[in-house]
Amino acid sequence: MAKTEKTNASRLLDASGISYELIPYSFSEDDLSAQHVAQELGEDIDQVFKTLVLRGDRSGIFVCVIPGSFEVDLKLAARISGNKSCEMLHMKELLPVTGYIRGGCSPIGMKKAFPTFIHESCLLYDYIFVSAGVRGLQLRINPSDLIGFISAGIYPVE
Repeated sequence: MAKTEKTNASRLLDASGISYELIPYSFSEDDLSAQHVAQELGEDIDQVFKTLVLRGDRSGIFVCVIPGSFEVDLKLAARISGNKSCEMLHMKELLPVTGYIRGGCSPIGMKKAFPTFIHESCLLYDYIFVSAGVRGLQLRINPSDLIGFISAGIYPVE
């Protein structure tokens, strides 16, 4: 079980006066899936959002935050980000580019403010979960607060 110590993401939210809750959960190196997180939290998989980092052919690095039950649609992600094509960032690049590791990548507090797009289904909920920036710890946050804080664009349902 992760400790509920402050993370970079939570410190940034604190500094901005945004309300959130840190929720610890048990994780396994063998299963870093959103499904596992949702089961550990006892929450709906569609409220547990995963943070995916991609590279576009025109814009470079950008971020998509999507429900745990979804797979990223690369053609749609490219289109909404102003690219012709895109691909997932290679895992070995994740830490140097974002400051986060796989299974602990938060849309808040990356090394640089990358263009970020969040799936519009988040607006159906009073709160969603995103990584707090370490494995074993999630942020429970109002999606509108998150969108405003990270200046996210909306990733349409198609």
